Amino acid sequence: MFGGSLPLFNRQPFSLRNTIFLRLLITFLLIMLPIVSLGVYLYHWIVQTASEDISKTAVSQIAFYLTDLENELERMRLQQFGILEDEDLNELTLTWNSMDAFKRTEKINSLWKRLNAIQNSSMYIKNVSVDVFPISKSISSANRTQDLDPLSYYENHPKFDIRNNQVIEWKGSLYLSTAKQSATKGEQPLFIIVIELDTVKLREALSQLNTYAGSGTLLFSKKTGDILVSVSEKQLNEDTNAFISQINQSNLTQNGTYTMLGNHYYTAFASSDYLNMSIIRFIPEEIIKKPLDKFYTWAWLFIFATIVIIAVYAFSTYKFIHKPLLTLVKSFRRMESGDLQFVIAHEAKDEFGYLYGRFNQMIANLRSLIDQVYKQKIMTQRAELKQLQSQINPHFLYNSFFILNTMAKMSDVERIEQFTTQLGEYFQFVTRNASDEVSLKQEIHHARMYTEIQELRFSRRIRVQFDALPQEAEQVSVPRLIIQPIIENAFEHSLEQMKHSGLIVIRFEMEEREIRIIVEDNGQSLSDNGLEQISNSLANGNDHTETTGLVNIHRRVKLTFGDAYGLRVSRSELGGLKVVICFSSEGGDAHDSIAHRR
Repeated sequence: MFGGSLPLFNRQPFSLRNTIFLRLLITFLLIMLPIVSLGVYLYHWIVQTASEDISKTAVSQIAFYLTDLENELERMRLQQFGILEDEDLNELTLTWNSMDAFKRTEKINSLWKRLNAIQNSSMYIKNVSVDVFPISKSISSANRTQDLDPLSYYENHPKFDIRNNQVIEWKGSLYLSTAKQSATKGEQPLFIIVIELDTVKLREALSQLNTYAGSGTLLFSKKTGDILVSVSEKQLNEDTNAFISQINQSNLTQNGTYTMLGNHYYTAFASSDYLNMSIIRFIPEEIIKKPLDKFYTWAWLFIFATIVIIAVYAFSTYKFIHKPLLTLVKSFRRMESGDLQFVIAHEAKDEFGYLYGRFNQMIANLRSLIDQVYKQKIMTQRAELKQLQSQINPHFLYNSFFILNTMAKMSDVERIEQFTTQLGEYFQFVTRNASDEVSLKQEIHHARMYTEIQELRFSRRIRVQFDALPQEAEQVSVPRLIIQPIIENAFEHSLEQMKHSGLIVIRFEMEEREIRIIVEDNGQSLSDNGLEQISNSLANGNDHTETTGLVNIHRRVKLTFGDAYGLRVSRSELGGLKVVICFSSEGGDAHDSIAHRR
């Protein structure tokens, strides 16, 4: 915490995601996650199992119903086919004109009795009729004998397919039909036998499957998709047409869950290839879930209890672990910022009470060590700074005498007066002992004066581009003589041997907390090996090449501003050496004030 020891505190920004509290909470949540997941899994498993059992039962019931209906319709077909070869019917059809009235009545009564017997053989048969085209008569179990209109014969039976025996839906009724073909191909059949099914009885049979309130059953044709029989409760009957339309659009062909007219249903599906018919049974979803309502309530209570447990754990962890730790971390932050005039109060006699007591003792020890160690360290640093600064003055003095000697040899009398005036002002700045630090404005003025002195010497061979100092940086406090030696180094080691077009550029860059002074040249004598040696000297603190003075300045800047600042060297885009002086925009005084507080 004293001066150069400041970097020992690797101060990371405080973040909630890096706290022990969050890690403890996440660990607890990970522990609770399997328990909660198991509860959710059990709930869904019970619901799924219950729905599967109900669906299997429903499928079994409708499959049994279809099987029974297959057997019943097959028996009807056999009786229907038997009528095709009925002697009375065939005799009526072929010898009607040769019969007398008594014979005709006898044959019709015999046929009617047989039709009536077929009707009474099954509860699903409403009427059995024979339409005989040659005699223009229709004989049925319900109406005995009626005249047959030959012109409307096929119009009344447009959907009757005499080539198969499938159930036909026509004008809201269900039929089984077969025909006796004429001996002449292409002519009308001799007669058609039609069995009309009793849709009321079919509905009654299907309604026995609706053991759940709000459920419904549909019997429909696989070939045409037409609904043959519909049995449903109130929820399905509110809009039967819309419901049936949505069923056709949904193409329901398997068991599952569907939403029909805004209601959710479990569906059971069974199909008969023999009859070319299918049955869909709808069971409201709430019927299946109703037995699970109590379990559903307990599931919510379980979730609520889990949330309460997590909240209690989070609160207790925050209060008894995170908050005391946060107090300790904030105390360390205050100590790092230089505030040593505080103690941590903690009444509980727990582990944190011991930690707080040791921390308070450490603060007291630090306050006592400041007077004994830190002040002595500051005095040592200031003595070293004085010694480093004094190394610069003789070096420039030797160069100044060399320039005067050169000007005298060249008999440049006009510039000797100007040079001596500038040289006097220069040494007045160098030898002034008022302070180790000056404003950046004064330091830049001194460096400009030096470049003007050098331009008198190298005016024909070397040009200096010196940018203006930003106004907001003028009053920043910096060590004396940190810029001029770098410019001198550029003249002496890079440009002095150039015969023409030498260039030195001094410019400035500013950021929020850092100022950079950049000195670069277009000298051609810098090798990669030489640049590497300079970089190593700065990094290792060695000053084997006194003529450059770079290590000297680097150490002074680091002593004044801290280890984060100093000199950085690289190859300039101009071709020569590029030196960047980096220091804090708050100046050396800000660094010293922090050091004194510590």
